[in-house]
Amino acid sequence: MNNEKITPRDVDFAKWYTDIIRVADLVDYSSMKGSMIIRPYGYAIWESMVAELDREFKRLGHQNVQMPMFIPESLLQIEKDHVEGFAPEVAWVTHGGLNELEERVCVRPTSETLFCEHFKKIIKSYRDLPLLYNQWCTIVRWERTTRPFLRSREILWQEGHTMHATKEEAIKETMQMLELYEKFQKDFLALPVLVGKKTDKEKFAGAEETYTIEAMMYDGVALQNGTSHYFGQNFAKAFDIKFLDKNNELVTPYQTSWGCTTRMIGGLIMTHSDDLGLVLPPKIAPIKVALIPIKDTEEITLAVQELKSELEKEGITYIVDESDKSPGFKFANAEVKGYPIRIEIGPRDLQNNHITLVRRDTLEKITINKEDGIAKVKELLTTIQKNLYDRAKNRRDSMIYKLNTYEELKEMAKKQGGFAYVNWCGNISCEDKIKADLGLKSRCIPLKNESVDNVCICCGQKAVTKIYFGKQY
Repeated sequence: MNNEKITPRDVDFAKWYTDIIRVADLVDYSSMKGSMIIRPYGYAIWESMVAELDREFKRLGHQNVQMPMFIPESLLQIEKDHVEGFAPEVAWVTHGGLNELEERVCVRPTSETLFCEHFKKIIKSYRDLPLLYNQWCTIVRWERTTRPFLRSREILWQEGHTMHATKEEAIKETMQMLELYEKFQKDFLALPVLVGKKTDKEKFAGAEETYTIEAMMYDGVALQNGTSHYFGQNFAKAFDIKFLDKNNELVTPYQTSWGCTTRMIGGLIMTHSDDLGLVLPPKIAPIKVALIPIKDTEEITLAVQELKSELEKEGITYIVDESDKSPGFKFANAEVKGYPIRIEIGPRDLQNNHITLVRRDTLEKITINKEDGIAKVKELLTTIQKNLYDRAKNRRDSMIYKLNTYEELKEMAKKQGGFAYVNWCGNISCEDKIKADLGLKSRCIPLKNESVDNVCICCGQKAVTKIYFGKQY
């Protein structure tokens, strides 16, 4: 940890966010504008996410593959809607060494075309289906405005691509992966999320339906934290992918795609952290306990060794701060790093057979008998995880506004962040007007929609659905 101060969250949220990732040593900037160096601690958080998600993907039968980084222009052009949607963000390679390429190639912004080219070669019969593939990789999107973890030109992510014999199977896969993302966000990241369908305007280029996970950050701004797409037969028809069904007839398969990125780390920071530094949910924290000896004595060294041994038996990750810094510096460093629990081991406490546990989420200090330390740690890890979710959900819920008039929507857009829950006629013209006038974008149409017997908040015509609008990162 360095001695730099963190800008208060309620004074300048954007500066606070940048301060947090710098002081906690999560990223560094490189000479390549718009790209970030993910430092070891930042990457360890990503590895925790990858481990849990990958385990769940494989449990459901998905296999990991690796596709090329480059896509020939002719291949990208096969699905016109798809390439049109990504055109502004595509990075092109025109030379190999000193020689100009016969055909320029793009650095993948996503891999649908590569997977489809491969699927066309390997899918021959209904016996080849379903194909359940996933790829962990880097993609490139030439964003104009970048911010570490939230929006960068080079993105670490996973993208699932599956092929199915029937529409019903593909839709089931789409919704299954959406539910998996929702459960992961809630149970591991302690993020309360809205789950719903994107409007036609906001859906993925080339998809029939796009479903989304929408989280609300501390400042009330939305973060899209994962998507699951039902492609139907759009890509399969464009690539002429066919298979022999059980009736020995050539038919077209149905396709899905789904993904999430390191943006989730940004979501963690902007939802849970505070003016002292990171706050990490225990289930995703790479290091769950910081052991901090107050002095270098034989008695304290023995107590630390005993605690280390017990933590290892329980599979609880830890770090020991044996630096020659002052206790106050060590405490502050543990807070900046967001370790869920720190254990202070000092000579006075040990004289009474005590140790002190400090919760990162509340900074509450708990002095207990040393023998009860690990049991209390396990209890607190569960308590902290739940508290972080409940705290974020209460804040999120307090910033969802059920509005009925355009004037109310205007006032909400001017005064505060949050989600506006409103009636909508379903027309893109109203969606565009709200974005142009107020800077609010449609977030999602809830899956469990209420019956609508009112008028559109924008045009006053008959509403067909409820929908969430909000500002976005």
